[in-house]
Parts: sequence; C-alpha cells; structure tokens
Amino acid sequence: MVKKKTNPLNKRFLRELKSEAGKYIVLFVFIAGVIALVSGFLVASGSMSQAYDESFEKYNIEDGNFEVKREASSGLLDALQKDGTKIYPNFYKEEQTKNVESTLRIFKKRTEIDLECLMEGSFPEDENEIAIDRMYAVNNKISVGDVMELGDVSYTICGLVALSDYSALFSSTSDMMFDAVRFGVAIVTEDGFNKINDDHLHYNYSWRYSERPADEKEAKTLSESFLKTLYVNALLNLNGVEGFIPEYVNQAIIFTGDDIKGDNAMFTVFLYIVIAIIAFVFAVTTSNTINKESAVIGTLRASGYSKGELIRHYMAMPMLIVLIAAVIGNILGYTVFKGYMAALYYASYSLPTYVTIWNADAFVKTTVIPVLLMFAINFIMLAEKMSLSPLRFLRRDLSRRQKKKAFRLKTTIPIMKRFRMRILFQNIPNYVILFIGILFANLILLFGFMFGPLLDHFEQEITTHLLAEHQYVLVSEEKTENKEAESYDVTVLKTQEGRYKSEEVMVYGVQENSAYIKSSIADDEVLISNAYANKQHIKKGDTITLQEEYGEKTYSFTVTGIYTYPAALSVFMNCDAFEKTFEKESYYPGYFSNEELTDLTQKNIAMTISKEDLTKTSRQLRLSMGGMAVLFQGFGVIMFALLLYLLSKVVIEKNAQSISMAKILGYSDKEINRLYIRTTTIVSVVSLVVTIGLCIVLLKVICEVAFAEYSGYLEFYMEPLDLLKVLAAGLITYAVISFFQIKKIKAIPMTDALKNVE
Repeated sequence: MVKKKTNPLNKRFLRELKSEAGKYIVLFVFIAGVIALVSGFLVASGSMSQAYDESFEKYNIEDGNFEVKREASSGLLDALQKDGTKIYPNFYKEEQTKNVESTLRIFKKRTEIDLECLMEGSFPEDENEIAIDRMYAVNNKISVGDVMELGDVSYTICGLVALSDYSALFSSTSDMMFDAVRFGVAIVTEDGFNKINDDHLHYNYSWRYSERPADEKEAKTLSESFLKTLYVNALLNLNGVEGFIPEYVNQAIIFTGDDIKGDNAMFTVFLYIVIAIIAFVFAVTTSNTINKESAVIGTLRASGYSKGELIRHYMAMPMLIVLIAAVIGNILGYTVFKGYMAALYYASYSLPTYVTIWNADAFVKTTVIPVLLMFAINFIMLAEKMSLSPLRFLRRDLSRRQKKKAFRLKTTIPIMKRFRMRILFQNIPNYVILFIGILFANLILLFGFMFGPLLDHFEQEITTHLLAEHQYVLVSEEKTENKEAESYDVTVLKTQEGRYKSEEVMVYGVQENSAYIKSSIADDEVLISNAYANKQHIKKGDTITLQEEYGEKTYSFTVTGIYTYPAALSVFMNCDAFEKTFEKESYYPGYFSNEELTDLTQKNIAMTISKEDLTKTSRQLRLSMGGMAVLFQGFGVIMFALLLYLLSKVVIEKNAQSISMAKILGYSDKEINRLYIRTTTIVSVVSLVVTIGLCIVLLKVICEVAFAEYSGYLEFYMEPLDLLKVLAAGLITYAVISFFQIKKIKAIPMTDALKNVE
C-alpha cells in the first residue's frame, strides 16, 4: 500500500501564521466580536419574539378595545356580540402618584382577557395591595414592599408584573414614543379598584372575535365593520364613542414585536456589510501575498501543481480564521452576549419571561452566510489571479490589463510630489476599499455621536415653541377664574393612509389676536405645524385631506402658512371658521394657560398636555438607546483602526522593494515616510472629510425613513461639534496606526532591493 504524501505547501501555514500573527489576531478578534454581538442579539430577540408571539394565545390578548362616555348599555353590547364577538369590561382609572411624578393607569385583576405575567412577588389579594409594571418600577426605583400613594389612597406593592396588552408603555396610541418613566400600569383587586374615586374612570371595553384574523388585511376589514356597528349603536343608545383601537394599530401591543423583528433585520444587514468589507480586506492582502510570491507560484505551477491546489492553499487561512471566529463568536453569543442583549430589551419593554431557544436562523446568519461570503469573495479573486499562465507568474506579470507606459507627470511638479502621486495610482484598489470602510465606520460613529444631541435639540425646540405651559381639553364647557387662561376649541382628525401611515392630527380653533398662538389667522386661513409640514413634505398652497377619527367624513383644507410648533402634527384655524366647519358635538372646549388651573373640575378634564408630556419621546429614547450609542461609537473607531492598519500595511509591503531601493540610493527614513506614510495620510484625511459629508446625507435619509413609522415628527439634527469629534477620533486613530507603520518602514532591510530583480 502506497502511503499518500503530505502536501508540502501545508508546511507554510505555521510560518505564515507566525509572520502575520498581528494581522490574523486582529481580524480574528474583530470577526469573533461582531459575530458574538449579532449572534447574542439574534438568539435573545428570537427567543423573545417567540415568547411575544405565543403571548397572544397564552394571555388571551384582545383584538381591540373601545371607550365610551358612560357604561355601555345591554343594547349596545348585544349589538356588538351578534356575530360571536365577545366583549369584556376592562375599566381603568388614572391617578397621579405622589411617590414619583407620574401617572398610573390602574386595572382590576383580569381573569378572562389581557392576562398578566407575574415577574416578582405575588398578585394582589387584599384591597390594600397593588402589583405594578416591572419596567415602570425599575425606572422609578420602586421595589416590592414599598408603599405607593395614589391620590388619597395608599397601597402596598405586592408584585411586579408585565401586562400582556402593555408590552410597550404607550399611554395613547397617537404618542410618538412610549414612556416607561412618567407612565405606568398596575392591577388591584375589585375592592382595591373601588377605593379610588371615579374622577378619572374610563369605561373601556376589550373585544375578541370568534376567530383570530389571519392577517392585518383581514383584521382591518373586521375592525372597520366592528367600528360601524359600534358607532351606529352607540348613537342609538345615547352613548358617544371616546376611543377605538384595533389590536393591529395598538402601539402598546404591536410596537414591541415590530421593533424586535425590525432590529433583527438591521443587525443581520450590519453583519453582512462588516463581513463583506473584511472579506475584501482578506482578498487584498492575499492578492498582495500572491504578488510577492509570484515567482514561487510560477515554479509550482510549472512543477505540476494545479490551480485548484494553489487556490485551496491561499484560501485555507482566511477560511480557517473566519470559521474559528464564527464558532467562538456563537459560543460567546449564546452565553455572554445573549444575556446582555436580552437586558437591553428588558430595559425598554415590559416583556413576559422568556426561555432561550436554539435559533437555527441565527446559526445560518452568523456562521453559514459569513463563511460563504468570505469563500465567494476570496475564491473569485483567487480564481481570477490563478487563471494566469505559469510564465506570467515567473515574469511577475500579473496585470490583466495590457501594459501601458505610465502617463507622464509634468516635470514642473516637484519630484517628491510626483513620487507620491505614483504611489497613489499604484494602490488605487486598496484606497478604494479604505474609503468604503471609512464611510461605513464613520456612519456608525456619527450615529453614536449624534444620538444624544439630536434628542437634546428635539427637547429644546419643543420647550422653546410650546403653545402654552399647560393645555387643558375639557369634556364640557367650564369657566375658570384664572385671567391668564385663554379658551380654544379642539378636535382630533386623522391623516389618510398613503405614503405614510394614518396619524392623529390635533385641529385647533383659536381666538382672534390669541396671546398663545403668535400668528393672526383670518377666517379663510389654515396653518399647519412645521412638524406636520416637514414630515409629510407639505408646502404653502398644498391641500391636505383629513378624516374623522371614528367616522368616514373627510375635510379638505388649503394650507396658507406654516406655524412653528415641532411637538405634534397640528392644524390651526380661526375659532369662527372652526365652528362653521365642525359640528358642536364633534369637538371639545379647552384652555391654554401658563399657570396650572386648579379650579377646574377634575372629572371634567379629558386631557392635559404639558412640557413633560411633549418631551416623553426624547426621555424614553435616551433611556432605551443610550447604551447602544456608546457601543456604536466604540465599534466605529475599532473598525476604522482595523481597516487603516491592514490596508496601510499592504501598501508598505507591496512597495517594500522600492522602499529598500530608496534606502540604497541614500533616502533617509524620514524622507521615505514622507513618500509612503504621507500618501496614505492624504487619502485617509480626504476620505474622512468626504465620508463625513456623505454620512450626514445618508443619516438624514435613514432617520427620515426610520421615524416615518412613528407618530409625530423627530427632526434630524447634527451637532457641528460632533463632526469635529468624529474627525478628531479618526486623526488620533490614524496617528497611532502611523506610528506602527513608521516602525515597519524602518525595519525593511536594504537587501530586499536585490530580491526578485527582473
């Protein structure tokens, strides 16, 4: 039996690993880190997503809810339940808490619909006990055993819960963002519920169809039919509709699931972009190695080695690195990073408990696809290189293009500048990849830096352009003794479905020469808020069409001006024109006031709007995303440093013979640095400046698309100082990398000039 000979090329692996240890260690750590991060996220989000999907049946989540002015009559309930739909009373009361400045929405313990998940402690059994939302408790540093003051009533907190219909703490489905700091939900016993006065009692009812809708289209059809029945029968039974929220548009229910699944796609794309860039870096460094070893490759090919053997040899190390990195990354993802990512979601949402599940999709996305991506990019490059004849390798003639004389550079250009220009033209492929990498790194870095200032700017704009310190919407007309208060009329309409989803729009009828609306509005004028204009790209002279919130009647208005009010989508009309347009029973009276109105009947106040209500978006986003912003900043700097180190190293290695010859000719290390390091410096600095400009454009588009799905408007803003921070971070990183490359140039011996001389 003939013993199979070992391929002698395999002996080169250890030597190559030793000589290129720095490169491979950096790439291994970076790839493993990215895969660990994404794997941990996908495992956590996959497990949570499954727990979220299962919660609809497990906790019997509603298909929608509606609110009426007074307790529904038996006639109304019978009309709604004719087709097998079940209606469940789900009344709640809202009270201001004394422990912390917040509003608590209190339900009776539910036993049939929208069940709760116990996270800590126990459910309330006594009239003096209350179980509050876990997320609300964490954000306000409240624990089991604490006493909570609600108006004149005190409760002992017996447990922390997650309400299945409030996985995201939206107090209203029209809110742009939920607020888990100033708004919370809780459950008490029936006796405990009756202890609270009825000033803020809401006659809320939840419904379940006889069968769950198959998809959102069917849910919409069913809800429209349900609304018609509700609207007609509520009028017949003298009971006005105050609210109507089908499950498929209820942000408190669907926001969490949409966000988890949306983040899943974002992280996956992020991983693929990073792996593709790293694969190109591997391809460039391998191409450089082939150029250096072209004579050896030519000899091997002439000696009988096939193209396949050589392709497998040069692909072995990149594939081994990415494969080991993927395995280690997944192990870290399932252990360390899974918990970290789950904690980020639990820091934002009131999710029920979840069990970690094996995620085959995550394995494919973080292991199979990155390995295939690395294989494909490197194989294409190597196959193209190895298709050359052995003679071309022996002659070191590896260019695909027909050799042309280098284009002449004017002799008036100083010799050192001409030399640097030659270096630039010879390394264009490397610099193109460097530019793309810097673009991606700066995009991540800028997002990390812009996040805090964007929210600060949003808060500043809102607080600077408030309509009033306090806005009151009343159930019925009521006089106040406060001379600062100014009355107005208001109704809520909604935009029509189209390019953007339907959103609530507050339509104000304001007094002539209003002290709060700093604009004189004639009878034939309609102003819209700049938030409305900017979000939906509406200009002066355009016509907008709005429709009733719970009916089919539509209203068209021609926009005659834009009013600076960034807090919400709003329309402003003269009070007389407002009253001519809308029927009396379809709108509410209200007051603007810079002082709190204490003489109004609490039960008559339908809604209050203050600075705290308008800034909930920035407050919650800062709480939810603050940690991620720091992560983006660190990742952007690391990626920039990695690409700069590897590609500048390739440029130096590619020109090692020329550098050696320059030393023989008497050029000092300082002069050589001016040639090679300065060229890369110019490319890097230009790339930094240019990509920062491109990133601003890209981020503006990304933010507009991302925030289009949210109610309200969040304006894109970039702090000028942040641009300088990104530039400074890039320059400091480059300075550190340059130090190592200068040492590398200094270490190149003069003997290299005598090698591979044609």
